[in-house]
Amino acid sequence: MQFDLPPVTRALLIANVVIFLLEQIPSLQPLLIAYGALWPVGPAHPMLNGAGGVVLVGFQFWQIVTYAFLHGGWGHIFFNMFALWMFGGPIEHLLGAKHYTFYYFFCAVTAAIAHLLVAQFYTHGFYPTIGASGAIFGLLVAFGVMYPRVKMFLIFLPIPMPAWVFVLGYILLELFFGVSGFESGVAHFAHLGGAVGGFVLLQYWRGKLPFKPRRILTR
Repeated sequence: MQFDLPPVTRALLIANVVIFLLEQIPSLQPLLIAYGALWPVGPAHPMLNGAGGVVLVGFQFWQIVTYAFLHGGWGHIFFNMFALWMFGGPIEHLLGAKHYTFYYFFCAVTAAIAHLLVAQFYTHGFYPTIGASGAIFGLLVAFGVMYPRVKMFLIFLPIPMPAWVFVLGYILLELFFGVSGFESGVAHFAHLGGAVGGFVLLQYWRGKLPFKPRRILTR
């Protein structure tokens, strides 16, 4: 297992940081959110564009990818990029660049779909969703599945635990937060969507699903 920075992970890190820096430009930030964030499916709503004008914002198909390159603050992007650096390298080495790229964006898309479904049938709010967290949860699940015995610990709880315990505990915590409404400003079901999507895709690649097995992993 390698913790270096292979090319796809490096490119994703650079792209996220560059786009975040563009978000800091006052004239660009409203436009990036208006057109790049993930908006709920339904009628468009008016939004100020930062130049004294108004634009209509609503769901567009490309947003299921672009939202994952926008972040809401320095803490948001720091923790996501730290996790991308920590888990992305080993998973990219394991899957190879091509399958790793597909895996990352597949998790981002399944996270977006999960969030859209919850927004449509449960929360009913109209607000943008941004962040790479759904894809990151997919990487976290991949690490827990493929390296279950590697020791991990939380920064605020320095007790070593196997990766599978860490990942399962984190996912159960997200499920609790999502169902209970705790931390309501966080897209917990997007995180869960990325985790579930990643797990299913890994099982498919490992030949453990009953339909059309395509084995690329032997673990």
